[in-house]
Amino acid sequence: MQASSFALVVGAGFAGSVIARELADAGWLVRVVDKRIHVAGNAYDELDAHGVLVHRYGPHIFHTNGERIFDYLSRFTEWRPYEHRVRGVVDGRAYPFPINRDTLNQLYGLDLDDTGAEAFLERVREPRDPVLTSEDVVLNSVGRDLYEKFFLNYTRKQWGLDPSQLKAGVAARIPVRTNTDDRYFTDTFQAMPKFGYTRMFEAMLDHPNITVELGVDFEDLRDNMRAAHVVYTGPIDAYFRYCFGPLPYRSLRFEHEHLAGLTQYQETGTINYPNDHAYTRITEFKHLTGQTHSGTSIVREYPQAEGEPYYPIPRAENEALFKRYEELAKAERNVTFVGRLAQYRYYNMDQVVGAALAAAKRLLD
Repeated sequence: MQASSFALVVGAGFAGSVIARELADAGWLVRVVDKRIHVAGNAYDELDAHGVLVHRYGPHIFHTNGERIFDYLSRFTEWRPYEHRVRGVVDGRAYPFPINRDTLNQLYGLDLDDTGAEAFLERVREPRDPVLTSEDVVLNSVGRDLYEKFFLNYTRKQWGLDPSQLKAGVAARIPVRTNTDDRYFTDTFQAMPKFGYTRMFEAMLDHPNITVELGVDFEDLRDNMRAAHVVYTGPIDAYFRYCFGPLPYRSLRFEHEHLAGLTQYQETGTINYPNDHAYTRITEFKHLTGQTHSGTSIVREYPQAEGEPYYPIPRAENEALFKRYEELAKAERNVTFVGRLAQYRYYNMDQVVGAALAAAKRLLD
């Protein structure tokens, strides 16, 4: 397409913003619309009423092994080094999670070294062949007791389903370690945008060829669009007006709280509660941001069936329904579908950036 091409980008989250910037840098005129009243999608952060920087839609921890992805985002932000740590509460005590050697030693009163931890897990695991479900993954790795203590009820809360009803990939995302590394992620690049995600997105979208319109629903525009190309990052079933029925998503409700006069609420950024409470976890933002403040702000996450779509539910029947929508998408002229909702895929943030850069390259080639 010519340099004077015009694109409508639906969504100002990672997928939409990255493509918008790439097209604008190539000379395209880009109109970005988002039905929310802010940019940054689910990564949106802001100062709360007490001056603490919080993530409105739950914690977003940036990590990647992709140097190209990290370098790309570094054009729009400085970084604060940060390695996320999580604890899981079992019977009132917090243990390192993902499970590592310290978890085993503290939980069972043992004194295992790395080799001993490996032998312990080999002894307690329940071999599964084939490994088809999340239950299979965990039992095959750590056995029934650890499965029931750390995974079973957390999964039921998070997904509203038993692990035996979910594809293997859900649990496969969580490692098990025989050393004492208690970092949640082991990626090469782990950092947080120094001034927050929203500032990073604002810098990404700050381009003379980009206009941003917030509080605008694509449904109100689609019948009168004038664009050489549309980049759509919303739910793919919504784009096709649910002609095959809605795709299942899991949603979340966030309960934010400020604790005045308390400089720190918990020992790590996130504490998981697999077996207690209706919420799955509590995150304390000052761990993530490094902010100094006389008080602290936390968020509790309550998974729910209804509400904003956050997580595609990984089941075979849902994938089959998505494939029907995907066939429609392939036949749609001059429309690119990219992102977690448009591709019905659980993407990490760096994966969305990678997918958006690849989609932009295809458009520009």
